[in-house]
Amino acid sequence: MGCFQSSLKVSGDRRPDDKDRNRPHPGYGNSYPGRPSNGASAAAAVAAGGVPAFAEFSLAELKVATNNFSADFIVSESGERAPNVVYKGRIQNQSNHWWIAVKKFTKQAWPDPKQFAEEARCVGKLRHKWLASLIGYCCDGDERLLVAEYMPNDTLAKHLFHWENQTIEWAMRLRVALYIAEALDYCSSEGRPLYHDLNAHRVLFDENGDPRLSCFGLMTNSRDGKSYSTNLTYTPPEYLKNGRVTQESVIFSYGTVLLDLLSGKHIPPSHAIDMIRGKSILLLMDSHLEGNFSAEEASAVFDVASRCLQNEPREHPNTKDIVSILAPLQNKSNVSSHVMLGIPKHEEAPPTPQHPLSPMGDACSRMDLTSIHQLLVSTHYKDDEGSNELSFQEWTQQIRDMLEARKRGDLAFRDKDFKTAVDCYSQFIDVGTMVSPTVFARRSLCYIMSEPPDAAAALRDAMQAQCVNPDWSTAFYMQAVALAKLDMQKDATDMLNEAATLEEKRQRGGGGKGS
Repeated sequence: MGCFQSSLKVSGDRRPDDKDRNRPHPGYGNSYPGRPSNGASAAAAVAAGGVPAFAEFSLAELKVATNNFSADFIVSESGERAPNVVYKGRIQNQSNHWWIAVKKFTKQAWPDPKQFAEEARCVGKLRHKWLASLIGYCCDGDERLLVAEYMPNDTLAKHLFHWENQTIEWAMRLRVALYIAEALDYCSSEGRPLYHDLNAHRVLFDENGDPRLSCFGLMTNSRDGKSYSTNLTYTPPEYLKNGRVTQESVIFSYGTVLLDLLSGKHIPPSHAIDMIRGKSILLLMDSHLEGNFSAEEASAVFDVASRCLQNEPREHPNTKDIVSILAPLQNKSNVSSHVMLGIPKHEEAPPTPQHPLSPMGDACSRMDLTSIHQLLVSTHYKDDEGSNELSFQEWTQQIRDMLEARKRGDLAFRDKDFKTAVDCYSQFIDVGTMVSPTVFARRSLCYIMSEPPDAAAALRDAMQAQCVNPDWSTAFYMQAVALAKLDMQKDATDMLNEAATLEEKRQRGGGGKGS
């Protein structure tokens, strides 16, 4: 199944309004994902380094990005103590796309929507090369969601404790220790020193294999610094005393991460120092390293860990001290992280079709606009069945006028008078009482076949058609045509594959309407 589908599949729980044209939405012309929280212009939407600027997302947009929060897109689940789920998704604007991680909270975790939004905006200001950036949030009714950069190469916990191919070599462990310390030092310098639940699950690896600190741990759900969840295995002494996360408790938790890096296993912090007191540090080291490490470097790291784990906060080093100690220990600085981590270099998959195409799919793949037009004319409105259910009272003069506008649009569409068709279809859509995926698909083609063509508007309409009927392959085919017109060939091919998959499912009786 084409990977682009994860960003565009959406449930039909909201009937789209054509007024949404003026609201930024993934793939909508010169706009960008979400609404900028600070009123920034679309041109300023992409921050330095190509990361999207922080924005507020609608629930509908995140449903699109995550295939309606499909179980297939879950990338991590917390346990009973932190019942929050993270989904993978995809957003895009006219010229680029981003994989995202969407964390879905319970309302109980964040009962105050204003506080949730305020916290998210504060964290969203942070940008550092070793921090997975928070790029948005959604607060809609009972829903509380955070949107961050997606890190595709699993967590430190996975690579340390559940590895399949190779364990992390010593030089990479030193790199992880330094980069996370640098990220924490940056956050502290920016006035966000508190980090909740710092552990090996919070350390992520990006597409290049570089370690990055998850931004989710920077959120707090109370004015006094209490955390919305705490992994009791790593509970700092300060938290046990007063239920608050402090800067000192963050250092304590960082010490537990260093223990993980040294030992390759979970060691309760309360037992770690006692376990090796009076014994050789070699007893602590991960046996899977097979002795391939510097005892001097390991001793230096353990010394930092033991200072971090002291019960007296005044004995803890600060983040700048930690960075200054770990930086000189780095070796293999000329070796890329993905090489040391033993993962392939990130590359986009080649845009090759994966499914046989129907007549509509074939026409779209060839960008044969004339054939697409003929197929839409011949299909008429058979795929709109069930889109609208009007009561007798709703059959007002306004409804009759609206249907008349659609009829005039159909005649103009048949006669290839695309400007008139756009005007008439827009009259039908603007009333908002009825929604028709076919009208959106037809107007989408009108925008493409007009002079000059407006591919961004065409993509917007094709996505609106999908919002109305999430399993309608024609909506995906029209998106593929618009994406191709926008010179997004890889995404266009992925969209063709998704449409073909939907048709295949329909033929097998798996539901969904075909083209």
